[in-house]
Amino acid sequence: MSRLTTFQTKEIQQTETEMVRFVREHTNNQRLQESMLYSIDAGGKRIRPLLLLATIASFNKEISLGGYQTAAALEMIHTYSLIHDDLPAMDNDDLRRGKPTNHKVYGDAMAILAGDGLLTLAFELVSMAEIEPTEKVLLLQLLAKASGTHGMVAGQAADMQAEGNKLSIEELMAIHQRKTGALIRFAVVAGGILANQSEGTLEKLDQLAKHLGLAFQIRDDLLDVVSTTEELGKETNRDELLEKSTYPGLLGLEGAKKALTDELTAAEAILNELALLSTFDAELLKEVCGLFYL
Repeated sequence: MSRLTTFQTKEIQQTETEMVRFVREHTNNQRLQESMLYSIDAGGKRIRPLLLLATIASFNKEISLGGYQTAAALEMIHTYSLIHDDLPAMDNDDLRRGKPTNHKVYGDAMAILAGDGLLTLAFELVSMAEIEPTEKVLLLQLLAKASGTHGMVAGQAADMQAEGNKLSIEELMAIHQRKTGALIRFAVVAGGILANQSEGTLEKLDQLAKHLGLAFQIRDDLLDVVSTTEELGKETNRDELLEKSTYPGLLGLEGAKKALTDELTAAEAILNELALLSTFDAELLKEVCGLFYL
């Protein structure tokens, strides 16, 4: 069993336990709770909490309860975004992670409320987390910025506005740096904050996460083209159906694969720079980067 597999088995389970516990203890409408847990229990790659926790561990710091709580809140926000993205008014998807999407099971209205519930509960969780007050306020600010109208929500709005339009590669990257990249950047930088790192190191982590965020989206675009519905757990070729600009569409299949490799190579170069710090072990995060390849 690889170091990463061992790490995932232990640490992601802790994160999932924290998500389920908090939803159960802080949601007093049974049907709403069921809808929220339906999407949480659907599983997924858990890339964002994995990056956050692996960053803490890479600085040879013990992952505290506050770390798991922050990772759980981050994944709750990601899960809310998927519920809303799948709605008929957005991407109108029937499958997510190999299961019927939330609105197909619970109806549009309850799915919207389940997403709303997960979003607001995430901030409640961080506000109650076992984290030093100064760090807690900073994390709340960064999480709000990453998930809201500076980040993911703004990126999603721009993505919808761009449907049917031919974008430049620069315009596409600007959308994805917000829609996909913002939460990934939060994950890595939050890990550095929880590991008590300097401003200079946090800046390096942010640069690393920018490359990972773009790599994640390029890979996602490629999988939409080259995978089957069974392999991906959701319907494929959706980007073409929705007339979205994508990396394969703008760069061609081989060009998109090269762009993915370039972003991951840049990320690994930054990890090698961080490895010069005596307190930093780059190997675990390099293994996480390996998950971003096709």
